[in-house]
Amino acid sequence: MMKIKLGLLSAGCLVGAATLAEAQQLQHCAPRDQVVERLADKYGETRQSMGLGSNNAVMEVFASSDSGSWTITVTMTNGITCLVASGQAFEELAEALPPKGDPA
Repeated sequence: MMKIKLGLLSAGCLVGAATLAEAQQLQHCAPRDQVVERLADKYGETRQSMGLGSNNAVMEVFASSDSGSWTITVTMTNGITCLVASGQAFEELAEALPPKGDPA
């Protein structure tokens, strides 16, 4: 789980570091409402989690419990949302932290 979170944070930081001009030139970016609508209509995905990245960029994970598809997006402060990654076999996990003092 930690590896997944670290990967998501890394991906979010990389996209969050992109300038506004770079983001607008990317083919996988659009106003947030359009991206969210397309993910819902075409893939049946809804927001599963979110977090705040560098430069106040918002990282969100969308997924479909029916198909298992997932998408990671980053929304810049100007409202433009970019697709960072997508895939299959999404699973929701709620793992407990190891006990404190555990040398693992």
